[in-house]
Amino acid sequence: MRAYWQDSRKPRYSLLVALPLFILYQVLAALEPATKSGALRNGADVILETAFARVAGPRGPLLFMVVLVVIGLWLVVRDYRASGGDLRFGVLVLMLGEATFLALAFGLFVSTLTSQLVRPTAMLQHDVASLGLRTRLMLSLGAGLYEELLFRVLLVGSIAWVGHRVLGWRPFVAGLWAVLIGATVFSAFHYIGPYGDQLTTYSFVFRTIAGVAFSALYLLRGFGITAWTHALYDAFLLLR
Repeated sequence: MRAYWQDSRKPRYSLLVALPLFILYQVLAALEPATKSGALRNGADVILETAFARVAGPRGPLLFMVVLVVIGLWLVVRDYRASGGDLRFGVLVLMLGEATFLALAFGLFVSTLTSQLVRPTAMLQHDVASLGLRTRLMLSLGAGLYEELLFRVLLVGSIAWVGHRVLGWRPFVAGLWAVLIGATVFSAFHYIGPYGDQLTTYSFVFRTIAGVAFSALYLLRGFGITAWTHALYDAFLLLR
């Protein structure tokens, strides 16, 4: 179990286990019918692609995909060589099992804790109920992949790094601040744009607690398990 705990955080496992999320999301997103405002995509995906579009223009989204694939492949190959060619399929299976368990546990934990802090109200999600099953699945997978990339890898990771390396905080203190700030930004993100949810105290607290849980999980267990936990967590919520 100690070897599993360490290996499952490393790129050769963490990124490979996230690869099916990337492929499935891109396939489902490509099947989405185009509208006047464009095809429906996950909001974090749109933010990241827009950042590249500002630099590369219309080729920005393609450049984003290329950069994502090249960096991911480089990290996997480098880690694979450093490990002496060690890659066990059983570790990937255990990671998916762990993510499934955590998704169910997080759903129970987040809803229970939120209900203890704030008077429960309905979780209103703008237009989500009217979307088709395939579209909701696509959004769930995209949330697990791109929201974790944006809010955990880039935001939480950067804040924790600055707190520890630049400000000299202890790793725990730097991580704690990164988790709290990242969770608040993550919650606020869900109320932005035409598909943003209706803002209520209950939903904001609910998403903030979920953000704390995902941020802490990312720091403890790495990107792959956190991405799958988030994707399955959203799927259980949106597909029920």
